[in-house]
Amino acid sequence: MSPEQDIDELQQKIANAREQISTRIVGQEEVLEQLLICILADGNALLESNPGLGKTTMVRTVAEVTDLQFSRIQNTPDLMPSDITGTEIIRETDSGREFVFEKGPVFANVVLADEINRATPKTQAALLEAMQEKQVTAAGETYELPRPFFILATQNPIDQSGTYALPEAQTDRFMLKLLVDYPDYEEERTIVDMYTAGKKQVPVKRSLTRSEIQEIQQLVREMPIADDLRDRAVQLVRRTREADDIEFGASPRASMALVQTAKARAFLQGRSHVTGADIEALAAPVLRHRIIVDFRAERAGRTADDLIAALLE
Repeated sequence: MSPEQDIDELQQKIANAREQISTRIVGQEEVLEQLLICILADGNALLESNPGLGKTTMVRTVAEVTDLQFSRIQNTPDLMPSDITGTEIIRETDSGREFVFEKGPVFANVVLADEINRATPKTQAALLEAMQEKQVTAAGETYELPRPFFILATQNPIDQSGTYALPEAQTDRFMLKLLVDYPDYEEERTIVDMYTAGKKQVPVKRSLTRSEIQEIQQLVREMPIADDLRDRAVQLVRRTREADDIEFGASPRASMALVQTAKARAFLQGRSHVTGADIEALAAPVLRHRIIVDFRAERAGRTADDLIAALLE
């Protein structure tokens, strides 16, 4: 089988996986596409929405379809770092007592950090090493996390009581920030029928293996991008540092994320080259959480997405 056939087969498997997820998740096509893009680009994602919009179900279904080990962390103010990373315990053995590292829920392929902003800054910091280095350090020892590895975190934008804002250093480590909106009328009717009919949850078939995901991630990294498109992505990020309506702009990590996710979008759509449409489509998810809107623009009702759209023009 030629390399071209290999790529075609992997692209077809991605299309099959997306179709399988859509049998359980009604609507949210754009969010689902961006979530898969983030996985193919080997990044972490922050999902923001009001409660009850199916974020947990979507992430769990993605893990099922891709045969990835799923783990869920419910963040609360009393959650400790060791509750995430793991801790050393004393275990009785034939030779006596010994310390053994008991791995925490972060040791999985897909880790859903639910309501991440409800954890204290100390606990949130426990995720930083995992997000960036894909490893955990505990009691002086370093433990590699399973590959592929993704942190998919959620937060509620309206209920800020008892929450701790994510520090900029942590939000910058999320490759994409996805906004999950309410379904339209027909979609909501379908959701109600699907989940109140007394039937079991819609089954899904595994369409991708862990090794295939890692192979796709390597292909995405190696995908060429035209110099003018790369320069366009870099210039867009640099303009966020110069715009009058933006108090703080995005870091070079945003430039890398924009190029990488544009490549992943091209692969997801069955192409072997990046287009300007890929960069435009990913500009808001890559940048919206990395810029701070100036107070005057905020007072005028302008959002981060509004300013990014203006920069694209």
